[in-house]
Amino acid sequence: MKLCFLLVSLWACNVIEVTLSERCDDWGEDLTKKVQVYNGEPGRIKCPLFQDFERYSYSTAHSAGLTLMWYWIGQGKDLEEPINIRLPEGRISKRNDTLWFRPAVLNDTGNYTCMLRNTTYCKKVAVPLEVIEKDPNSCKSQQAKVERVELPSDNLGILNCLDIEGFYPSTVTPDVAWYMNCSLVDNFAERFVQGTTLTFSMTRLRYEGNYTCIVTYEDNGKRYNLTRTAAVKVVGSPYNAKPPVILLPNNMTTYEFEAGQQAQLQCEVSFSFVKNSRTDVWWTIDGKNVDDIADPKINVTESVQEDAYGNKVIREVLIIKDVTAEVLKRSYTCYAKNTLGETSQQALVKLKAVTPRYITELACGLGATLVLVLVLITVYHVYWLEIVLFYRAHFGTDETIGDGKEYDVYVSYARNAEEEEFVLLTLRGVLENEFGYKLCIFDRDSLPGGNTIEAVFEFIQRSRRMIVVLSPDYLTEKSISMLEYKLGIVCQNAICTKLVIVEYKPVQCTHAGITQLRDSVSFVRWDGDRSRNSSSKFWKALRLALPLRSLTAGSSWNESYSSQSDISLDRIHKRKKQLKRAPNPCPAKANAAAKSGQALAPVSKLKNGPKGPRACQCCVTYCDEGNKRRSKTQTLTRTKWETHLCRPVTYGKKKQWIPNGNSQEPPASQISALTLRQYSDLSNNNNDLYVL
Repeated sequence: MKLCFLLVSLWACNVIEVTLSERCDDWGEDLTKKVQVYNGEPGRIKCPLFQDFERYSYSTAHSAGLTLMWYWIGQGKDLEEPINIRLPEGRISKRNDTLWFRPAVLNDTGNYTCMLRNTTYCKKVAVPLEVIEKDPNSCKSQQAKVERVELPSDNLGILNCLDIEGFYPSTVTPDVAWYMNCSLVDNFAERFVQGTTLTFSMTRLRYEGNYTCIVTYEDNGKRYNLTRTAAVKVVGSPYNAKPPVILLPNNMTTYEFEAGQQAQLQCEVSFSFVKNSRTDVWWTIDGKNVDDIADPKINVTESVQEDAYGNKVIREVLIIKDVTAEVLKRSYTCYAKNTLGETSQQALVKLKAVTPRYITELACGLGATLVLVLVLITVYHVYWLEIVLFYRAHFGTDETIGDGKEYDVYVSYARNAEEEEFVLLTLRGVLENEFGYKLCIFDRDSLPGGNTIEAVFEFIQRSRRMIVVLSPDYLTEKSISMLEYKLGIVCQNAICTKLVIVEYKPVQCTHAGITQLRDSVSFVRWDGDRSRNSSSKFWKALRLALPLRSLTAGSSWNESYSSQSDISLDRIHKRKKQLKRAPNPCPAKANAAAKSGQALAPVSKLKNGPKGPRACQCCVTYCDEGNKRRSKTQTLTRTKWETHLCRPVTYGKKKQWIPNGNSQEPPASQISALTLRQYSDLSNNNNDLYVL
């Protein structure tokens, strides 16, 4: 009978215990209280029931008959087991509401549950414990949770070694070593170690980093280490703390929106760092918070920008779709708040006046026209020579038609080897062979013998342009080049032949006549090798100064007159003999002699002059060896302009003609002979004159 009663009692107790365990309030796992301990270092777990879930302390609960029990589930296990705190080594122990590990090992990792219960009451909560190893050659582990500590900039800062209270008796003085980023703090500038405290005499931004303290102490004859790491963050000084400042909107900014457009109102607020302060920004419409308005057309976006000291700029944008005039009549206000104060600012909005469409089109048209004009001006500035030449080639007037001229260009140059090579090879080769111009080069196209002045003057008159190859040698006095230049000036003034100056070499001492011509004739500069290509700027500018000439017009002439070597010397001598044997008397003098019965003196044609009919445009009067007046024109020719190279002078009752520019004193008997021989080296005729 007694045995049966005992069995029934045990069964009843088990039923009651199972029932109570099923009715125990389980608060689950509190991850916020997770504990990390380095392997081989002391650790502790405090029961969260007396911190967050109960209103009374452990002593009060113990006095009320409640018992605190600890269970654990090892890592990788499913069965919860009670913790044996009576192990011989005493590594795990319990004191009040705390479970101690002296020291913790890797196998201690798991979830630890503290249960407070009696026969009618039961509550429990689990706390995770993680035992970790330090990284190799480091004072800490990358897995360790680091607590952030804020120190005000430019102020005194104090950093305490965290969570070491209660590990050793207050009578024990531990050894403490401080490290910054695992570098031992020893004589660091403005940082001093004072036991478990690291003092910053002046906190600066460059002192930010991870600070680790290692505390070493003895307990019951055993030596333990405690490793704690804190991340120091330098924040704004408390002296700079102030209420928020709204940057946008402001009274100087008005938001304009067109009807149907999406409106965006930006609220930009500056917050200084305030410790443990919230920073709030929000919009209101007609005094109502936007968060409380259920309108799909209204939306809010927020962005935060923070500097190194913790100061913030918060931008909150209010977005309104499909704006109408009624929507813009509402009141839109931005609010900002922190622990030091609150401020607000209303946004100024209005409906934007729509610009008429024709004004926009007109503005676009004017802009496009202006751009086009600028482009055309730029193109003309860069390619004006090509444009003018193209226009002349297609729309220009051919001045060679009906002008009676035989040559396009007469070339005047200094007689030296370098300039002769330039004229005969470069200038003649490009103008005749590539551009089809007909050039008159005196040394090439004149016949031997005759009067040089008359021949040069005749060639210039029968040419449309006269090119002067200007160089220091060209301006040599009493040279044939100066003779050609002065005769060219005569025809230039008579609008008979236009001058074109080709500056072959720079002239140091500028000739007075050349300086006067710069404003009235075309000047083209030869730049050496850069001008040799026929497509260079030199040839384009020269073609622009020359008469319009098509390439097909001069091709037939170029085939027979393209170079001096094309003219046979035998033909030149043959032509010279024919001129000597065939005199041609002047018709006017022949008629006068026939009436008077006198014989006519034979007058030969010009020996070294050009062939064919002549069109006299301007005439020259000059003096022969006897200072007798002679004229370059015939009596039947009607002149346009006349130039006298000699003038009459009366000595007593006798009238004489002397070269223009000489003094009025009677010439010596030998002056005439000397004057006539000034150009004896240039001509076979001793009737050549010195022209002033």
